[in-house]
Amino acid sequence: MKKVGFIGLGVMGLPMCRNLMKAGYPVVAFDLKREAVDEVVGEGAERGSSPQDVASRVEVIITMLPDSPQVREVVLGPAGVLEGAKPGSIIVDMSSIAPGTSQEVAEEARKRGVRMLDAPVSGGQPGAVAATLSIMVGGDESDFNECYDVLKVMGSSVVRVGDIGAGNTVKLCNQIVVALNIAAVGEAFVLGAKAGVDPNVIFAAIRGGLAGSTVMNAKVPLVVERKFDPGFRIDLHIKDLANALQTGKALDVPLPFTGLVAQVMQALRVQGKGGLDHGAIMTFFEGLAGVEIRSKN
Repeated sequence: MKKVGFIGLGVMGLPMCRNLMKAGYPVVAFDLKREAVDEVVGEGAERGSSPQDVASRVEVIITMLPDSPQVREVVLGPAGVLEGAKPGSIIVDMSSIAPGTSQEVAEEARKRGVRMLDAPVSGGQPGAVAATLSIMVGGDESDFNECYDVLKVMGSSVVRVGDIGAGNTVKLCNQIVVALNIAAVGEAFVLGAKAGVDPNVIFAAIRGGLAGSTVMNAKVPLVVERKFDPGFRIDLHIKDLANALQTGKALDVPLPFTGLVAQVMQALRVQGKGGLDHGAIMTFFEGLAGVEIRSKN
């Protein structure tokens, strides 16, 4: 088995790292939060002192970081991955960032003889824990094939979608669909609730038809029970939509509804709801109508 470096032990990264270890992969781990590193070291990982140190000790370096600036810093910055990575090693950036950043970082890596894949994920913390993430991979096909077994440990779906940057482009498409779907479900169920129909009845009636979706199945039962513990926080979805809008601008692609939902999320952040699950997008429409999507039972 390849020795794997894992940099970024946050809400998603920590369970992903654990799944690699459970599958028998030797792991060298690093995070700015020492407590997170202590956890995985206690479970059998080796401790890395910096991204450079991690990269110098492994063949595959996985990064799972908040956004583009952090990826640039960790890979290209002082004591970064490229200062330690051996020629021929592979960086697998599983962060959700701007596709252009993936391409820029990959080009710098190429100059050092280091390969790179961008491999963002969908599925939230539950998917990270259960190893059922959908992983969208951009990069050279031979590099993808080389890393497939490693990625399959963390996800139930691992698909190469094109060259470097394509992974994050597909992730942005995914995030647009999810955000707009939650908003549409919110508007619809608020209308039904205001009219006096039990949301559970609405859900049962329409989930099997064309309006049904994975988003509806996942989010409506939680909203009805007023459960907004984060599987995927509004703050993170705001970041993804900002990257989508930035990419759309660069490609001359208008994204009017994406911009609208991004503003809805920003309003919720101002209300102190940025740390809630993105299902709480529905509460914006509740506020407009003065009603809650709540079970009558």
